[in-house]
Amino acid sequence: MGVTGGQISPVRSRERFLLGESVEGSVRGPILNSWMRSRMLGLSPEQTDLPYTDDFDPDSRLVRAAAPVLDQLQTRFSGSQMNISLADGNGTVLQRRFGEPALAGRLPPIQSVPGFVFAERYAGTNGIGLALAERRLCQVYGAEHFAERSQANACSAIPIRDQFSGHIVGVLCFGYPRGYEDPSLPVLVRRAAESIERRIMEQSSARERALLRTYLDARHRARGGETGDDGQLIGLDELTDGGLDRQDQMILKARATELICSPQRAAVEVSLSHGRGVTLLSSPVTSLSGVEGVVVEAVLTGESPPAHHLAASKHTASALGALSLAATEHAESLPWHLADSAAHRAADAPGAVRGLVLVGEPEVGKYAVAARRRLELLAEASTRIGTTLDVSRTAWELAETAVPRLADYVTVDLPGAVLRGEESADPQADLRRTVVHGIRDDCPFYPVGHRVRLDPGTPHMRCLEGEPAVLETDLQATTPAWMVPGLDHARGILAHDVHSMICVPLLARGVLLGIATFYRSQDPAPFGDDDTRLAQELAARAALCIDNARRYTREHTLALALQRSLLPRGLPEQGAVEVAHHYLPAESGVGGDWFDVIPLSGTRVALLVGDVVGHGLHAAATMGRLRIAARNFAELELAPDELLTHLDNLLVRLDREEEDASATGSNGIVGATCLYAVYDPTSQVCTMARAGHPPPALVDPDGRVTFPDLPPGPPLGLGGLPFETAEIRLPEHSTLVLYTDGLVDDRHRDIDVALDQLRDALAHPDRRPEDTCRAVIEAVAPEHPGDDIALLVARTRTVPADRIATWDLPPDPSLVADIRSAATRRLAEWGLEELSFAAELMLSELVTNAVRYGSEPIQVRLIHDRSSLICEVSDGSSTAPHLRRAASTDEGGRGLFLVAQLSQAWGARYTPHGKVIWAECALDAA
Repeated sequence: MGVTGGQISPVRSRERFLLGESVEGSVRGPILNSWMRSRMLGLSPEQTDLPYTDDFDPDSRLVRAAAPVLDQLQTRFSGSQMNISLADGNGTVLQRRFGEPALAGRLPPIQSVPGFVFAERYAGTNGIGLALAERRLCQVYGAEHFAERSQANACSAIPIRDQFSGHIVGVLCFGYPRGYEDPSLPVLVRRAAESIERRIMEQSSARERALLRTYLDARHRARGGETGDDGQLIGLDELTDGGLDRQDQMILKARATELICSPQRAAVEVSLSHGRGVTLLSSPVTSLSGVEGVVVEAVLTGESPPAHHLAASKHTASALGALSLAATEHAESLPWHLADSAAHRAADAPGAVRGLVLVGEPEVGKYAVAARRRLELLAEASTRIGTTLDVSRTAWELAETAVPRLADYVTVDLPGAVLRGEESADPQADLRRTVVHGIRDDCPFYPVGHRVRLDPGTPHMRCLEGEPAVLETDLQATTPAWMVPGLDHARGILAHDVHSMICVPLLARGVLLGIATFYRSQDPAPFGDDDTRLAQELAARAALCIDNARRYTREHTLALALQRSLLPRGLPEQGAVEVAHHYLPAESGVGGDWFDVIPLSGTRVALLVGDVVGHGLHAAATMGRLRIAARNFAELELAPDELLTHLDNLLVRLDREEEDASATGSNGIVGATCLYAVYDPTSQVCTMARAGHPPPALVDPDGRVTFPDLPPGPPLGLGGLPFETAEIRLPEHSTLVLYTDGLVDDRHRDIDVALDQLRDALAHPDRRPEDTCRAVIEAVAPEHPGDDIALLVARTRTVPADRIATWDLPPDPSLVADIRSAATRRLAEWGLEELSFAAELMLSELVTNAVRYGSEPIQVRLIHDRSSLICEVSDGSSTAPHLRRAASTDEGGRGLFLVAQLSQAWGARYTPHGKVIWAECALDAA
């Protein structure tokens, strides 16, 4: 018995432990912890002497309450070798009972005489000491005792608590031979302890009844034994009949409880409903047995008179004075007194009614107030802890809630993995100080960010190893052994008068998330079991919120990583615009905003911004699908309105697929907005279309900012509605600004105000696009963005006219040679003679195809771009050629193959008047 998880006996485990070997897993956790504490305290297993004291009260409340229970237990175990001990809260044995009376003579004094102290710091692992340390029912078998003298015995011990305060006032311990087995013994031990606790409660009730009797007798004497006055007093329930509702009654009882536990007697004004006022009077009273208590009376006043049967019972201040004299004579009480003249005025007021509210002892009242404040703190914690989905902020909220109402200092230690949104495989190896909060700024604890290293046996380590909470009630009297390895740091803590601590693990859904530690310094009373339970409740609430925040952080990190992987990682090489971008994710979640810059043929460039409705992984994934689709459609050289139509159809299909999968928990796709613009630096014309998206901002070279009135178009995903394009001429060095609605749409700000701020931020045409991005974000973006923001700033460039050559020609095959000659001369003027051969061959094939298979008008254009030479041939036909592999017997079909080999890229695009076949050669390809 006592071995868990293996076949090693307690005797062998104890021997290995004393030799310094690890026995973790083969000994019960409480026993191993007690062994470690005993060893750190320097105790010897052979030690036989224990402290003895005769300075204890043999007739204390605990002894009087336990005596009948001990008598019944002695009778029950009559003739057996069972011995029963009653110890106080310090481990001093107060009573001994034996099933076989002869045992008292055969056992050594240490096991038979009251007065020996069995606290763990003196006796090592034993039933009484372990019950006080663990604060719960404990069993110790044979070799699990630390001392050699107890190896042949077993024991079961349980703490005895004062139910008013929750403090441990004693221990009930059953000792028996090691081989004694009785499955019902733990139940019997619990019931016996509960009986003693009930008898302690009854003693308190008897004390309060004595106080009430003294008060009523004194009142009867003050009235002179008037007819009809049998010493009865109007109670709070009768006052309720006189106009006080239940809420008023609760307020009076709560304030009366505070007056009872207050060290000063006073008169307190309390405002009630319906304009009524109450004065609460607290006065001391002492019973015949010497119990000191407090009486709280209510003097009810107000314009509306009370019920008739109440009015007849009112007392005057003089009557109360007579009452004080009678009480003094009869009960040897302290003189009654009123706090101030306000009490006299309240008692003498017309229509005033006096009623008894509470009679009690100050200590009992203090516990009632403390219990109510704990409930208030728990209610407050439900609203203060977990207001955000941030792990660190939630940990801070736990500390801010607990200080100073529960503790004076709080530290929270979380593994780094939890802060990153993950589960920690080894919290001990990655534990970091996350929160240090207290009543003073100079907290004597390791600072935030410090890596916490835990030694065996420390309360923190015990929490990591599975204990629900660890309470240390006295750190000042005797420095615990677990503090010795870090004694310098411990001294700094103790120098701040820290005397009590509670260590609680942060557990949620079976996962250990960290440790919260509560310290007390200003309040001289140590933490108790009620405080421990309150700390556990707060920690459980915080742990659940931290776990929710951790899961959100993980999902947010994954969504953000997915989103970033789907956004452009760099801007492509192109010469049409000088461009810069900025992406700002929302604080509350990852959205589906995106942007793109796509080089097109003929030195043109496409600019794109979009926004998927919603947040999270689904929105990010949908954004990626739309962006890839938009890029592919752009590569097909589609016009802006046609591209938006294709995206609209795609989103409709995706939405239908999501509807079919909705039964599996999919959120579905709601829709998206988009703005697509194509800028041609050769003509300085920008063609744009939008689908429910905010219009762009246009900054002229002179600094004038406008918002072009583009056809709005429906959002993507509605299906079946047309989109329209608009063309705008952009002078060189104009700035086109594309953005998503997160930049200007803010519930705390009107959109017109945001647009004005955007206009002011853009009215600086001489700035670079990067500087413009930064200025816009700083001036316009919300302080706490609720939606993603995508910003794209493009300053236009143009292709100089002397770098563009254009020839119109009729459909005459004989003119192909003239075009080749003209192109060669122009290339020589541009200094591109090395490209003449390739350009002549490409132009020959493209012009010949246009003359043979196309229609008028036919035009040839050469563009000398920064890094390439572009050859374009346009005609009025909408039929585009296709690259194919010609057979050996074919007379033609090799022209486009030749063009593809000579150029780095080629293709076709459609225009409102036909098509353009183009081929591009890199300038360094020669």
